Amino acid sequence: MASEAKLETDGTAAPNDSSNASMAPAENGASAEVKAEKKARKEAKAAAKKAKAEKSVARQVAAKAEVKPAGSSKKALAKQEAEAKRAQEAEEMRRVTEAALATPKGQKKDFGTEMPKGYDPTYVEAAMYSWWEEAGYFTPGDDLAAPNFVMVIPPPNVTGSLHLGHALTTSIQDTLARWHRMSGRNVLWVPGTDHAGIATQTVVEKKLQRERGVSRHDLGREAFMGEVFKHVEQYGGNICSQLRRMGASTDWGRQAFTMDANLSAAVREAFVRLHGEGLIYRENRLVNWDCRLRTAVSDIEVDYIDVPEFARIAVPGYAEPVEFGVLTSFAYRLEGIDAEVVVATTRPETMLGDTAVAVHPDDPRYKALHGKFVVHPLDGRRVPIITDAELVDPEFGTGAVKITPAHDPNDFEAGLRHRVDGVDFINILDDDGAINARGGRFAGQPRFQARETVVAWLKELGLFRGRAGNAMRLGLCSRSKDVIEPVLKPQWWVACAGMAADACAAARDGRLRIEPRENEVTWFRWLEGIRDWCISRQLWWGHRIPAWYISLAGEPPSAPGGPSEQMDRWVVAPDEPAARAAAVARFPEREVSLAQDEDVLDTWFSSGLFPFSVFGWPRSTPDLARFYPTSLLETGHDILFFWVARMVMLGMKLTGEVPFHTVYLHSMVRDAHGRKMSKSLGNVIDPLHVIEGISLQGLHDTLSGGNLDAKEVARAKAGQKADFPDGIEQCGTDALRFTLVGYTSQARDINLDIKRVVAYRHWCNKLWNAVRFAMLNLGEGFVPPPGHAPGAAPAPDQAPLPCRWVLSRLSAAAEAVVGGLIAYEFAAATHALYDWWLYRLCDVFIELVKPAVSGGSEDERRAYRETLWICLDAGLRLLHPLMPYVTEELWQRLPRAAQPPPPPSIMLAPYPAAEPAWADAAAEADMAFLRAVVEQTRSLRADYGLTVRDRPKLFVQCTDAPHAALLEREAGPVGTLASAEEVEVLGSGQAPPPGCGRAVVDGFAGSTSVALLLVDVLDPAKEAARLQDKQAKLGEHMAALEQKMALLSYEGTPADIKARDADLLARTRAEAAAVAAHMQDMQAML
Repeated sequence: MASEAKLETDGTAAPNDSSNASMAPAENGASAEVKAEKKARKEAKAAAKKAKAEKSVARQVAAKAEVKPAGSSKKALAKQEAEAKRAQEAEEMRRVTEAALATPKGQKKDFGTEMPKGYDPTYVEAAMYSWWEEAGYFTPGDDLAAPNFVMVIPPPNVTGSLHLGHALTTSIQDTLARWHRMSGRNVLWVPGTDHAGIATQTVVEKKLQRERGVSRHDLGREAFMGEVFKHVEQYGGNICSQLRRMGASTDWGRQAFTMDANLSAAVREAFVRLHGEGLIYRENRLVNWDCRLRTAVSDIEVDYIDVPEFARIAVPGYAEPVEFGVLTSFAYRLEGIDAEVVVATTRPETMLGDTAVAVHPDDPRYKALHGKFVVHPLDGRRVPIITDAELVDPEFGTGAVKITPAHDPNDFEAGLRHRVDGVDFINILDDDGAINARGGRFAGQPRFQARETVVAWLKELGLFRGRAGNAMRLGLCSRSKDVIEPVLKPQWWVACAGMAADACAAARDGRLRIEPRENEVTWFRWLEGIRDWCISRQLWWGHRIPAWYISLAGEPPSAPGGPSEQMDRWVVAPDEPAARAAAVARFPEREVSLAQDEDVLDTWFSSGLFPFSVFGWPRSTPDLARFYPTSLLETGHDILFFWVARMVMLGMKLTGEVPFHTVYLHSMVRDAHGRKMSKSLGNVIDPLHVIEGISLQGLHDTLSGGNLDAKEVARAKAGQKADFPDGIEQCGTDALRFTLVGYTSQARDINLDIKRVVAYRHWCNKLWNAVRFAMLNLGEGFVPPPGHAPGAAPAPDQAPLPCRWVLSRLSAAAEAVVGGLIAYEFAAATHALYDWWLYRLCDVFIELVKPAVSGGSEDERRAYRETLWICLDAGLRLLHPLMPYVTEELWQRLPRAAQPPPPPSIMLAPYPAAEPAWADAAAEADMAFLRAVVEQTRSLRADYGLTVRDRPKLFVQCTDAPHAALLEREAGPVGTLASAEEVEVLGSGQAPPPGCGRAVVDGFAGSTSVALLLVDVLDPAKEAARLQDKQAKLGEHMAALEQKMALLSYEGTPADIKARDADLLARTRAEAAAVAAHMQDMQAML
């Protein structure tokens, strides 16, 4: 390789290094002509560059002349020049971004254009995803011999929008998908959306009411379903577009929706099969009833709040807040005896449905009342007094408990235990939450109005015995915010005990692995205590239950879902013809009519089939045979039971296999203060606002049009202003992904600070600059030598120490990253990547490339260039799964050898692995010593306040001979990294000259010290005065600490505070000693 001319700052070419010139062979004949021609072309090119540079300077001078006002100061002029430069760069970035955005959809954008000066996420991400998708890079490979890696996405709500929980899930899953794809596996990541029964129906109902003033009942079921499907068609694609913005490499050709025909068929088949095995049954049991939505809701849709004593809480549908946290006592009179039993309740209205009073069997106060009755004041019915040691605590209250089996879970269980004692089940509420006919004189009253009127009535009867404060927990529907009522309803249930036992066995014998492993304890505890699952929902949007109620001609009418329902009149079938055939077979001599159940199935039922219904189950499809069971289910730990456990139970029961081999449960995202994300707090962050940036006013605008009242909006705006006073800076997808994955650890929560995302956006700019630097220093004609194709790993031979060191660290980084991904230790993987890129490659090796390429020998230049290329190529491939956009952009710009042809995309290039040939313990030990010398020198520079322009001579003295020899050999790299004009290694008996600042390098064999020559660099008098002021402040600080620690009262100070104070005092004393030494150095220079 010929020596290169060095471009000086004025744009002229410096003469070739004489030492390099003396090594060139003599030129003669054709060879001389060729070299002369090359030299001429090179000189012409240099002249053209010089002319271009001179033209640019001329334009800048002209611009200055035009804008310079009379009398402008240098500072103002510099500011104008800086603003003009920024405006010019912004205009240039706008131009190249527009060109990138104009790339036809699905085509690869032009990576051969001039590289912009800085990283801009809009430019980088432009046209990238549509090219990947159109090129088919997200589909699994055809190599059937290669192992599979298969995931299904946790299907988000079809009409929802991305929140940070989705962004975290997507970032983790796509990181794993891209890593496995680059590792040679057939990767299939199935996307999909959930119909989200309650959420979607609620949104559409509110929209109809707001825009047309009609309810679903006004429209009728068929017309309402049409409105929902129109809404889904209009908004259903939003979240998929947002997933694309996040870079999710899902196979969109296999996209699924839980209301698709094939998935709906799977739901019907699952219901019919489970019913046939007796695992789905119809029964009258307690459910979580939402009176506002008029449906049962799942446990996950109930939020519990702590209510203090005598608290008034706003309840939907009530003009005034309702009082909670009150324990009301009243008396029941005994039958035939002039005596009473006093009971207490937080829900006085439920006494209308009381059917027993329970006491403890061993409570002596009530021994004589066992088997007796009290009289209900509403209708005079006899209410038995029962004994129940399981329910009653004789030490609490009066020791007597009212029993309302139709409206309380504990009372319901007690009612089942005591049915033989005459305990009845009386439901006093209608579907709207008003008192029904069983409430007598209170019928038609809203439940919380009845709460007040019942108490007033008890007072009139002389049965009221008082009220007391009682802090409590209150269940609210997460959708409607209505107070949940336990209500007795005939519903469809899934018997879970047997399937839960199978799911436990799978986790114990290793067929199912749960990560982090501590979640296994929770898994077993919940499944071993599982209760049957109510799967009926009183909605219209969803999978209608494939069950038909049989009515027989000539019989009194009976209505499903009501008190007259006959449980044995249900027939379950995949469709109505099959149901009719079954009904006729059951009642062959009777005229039958059928009515399909109006209810739909719980959304979690269809979601529980998702890992196999997306592949065509129950049909035997090629996809089902090839890709099921899947490899991994990644989701949040908050739905471990509501979704994950049900997928395992249903998958094992219906397919005979665990639906995925591993479950990884990620942490929950909270704000920077550790608070739960809440719209009313103003801390809910849309990932697209982080990717694209948004102003404070823009954040405020997101609060309008929602369900927040005026006070909540004001509170949310205040929260937004406090956390994001200047809005949110544009960060790009890559920075957001890297931040979220980097936060992921074994902790339960992630406290996301947007400032950290911004920091990683700046890191993207550092990556960008590293590659720009490489493009300049590799040279236009650089071609990676044979064996440097992606995935190849040539031995470094006898390369310079920094080259051997950085390759050794690269190998270690690859091992750490791969190990972190395998173990789902994502924080460890991101740390290894960040550490290697920033602290090894950018801060050390690239700094050493500059002088080596400009002034080193031909062999050194070649070694540094080739090592730099290897590092960038492998480093970008290592980083790609986490930061797909910027790594693709930069990797495409690296020079390539023509043969073998490179992969068309970085995502198809091999993922780096540890290279044993690169591991070099000796090089790492040597560089550790040299870097310690550099760090101590930098610390010394900081102590004296030296700037980057100050480059004093550095003296290093070392008593260890091997280390001294190492310093002699590597004086150049040490000087570069330490910003020293020259490095001189002092021999035994030598001493640094006067006027030096000194420091000791600890931790290595022998004694090593560094000295910076400060003569003519600092004003010793000014520096001595500055150090004297600092010494005085340090002295005051030490005295205050010592005085505090000497107090007698300090003995009672907690141990951790004592340890912190002692550490602070030790560090302050060390700093004071260093300042004293520096003062001595300055005084010696005076």
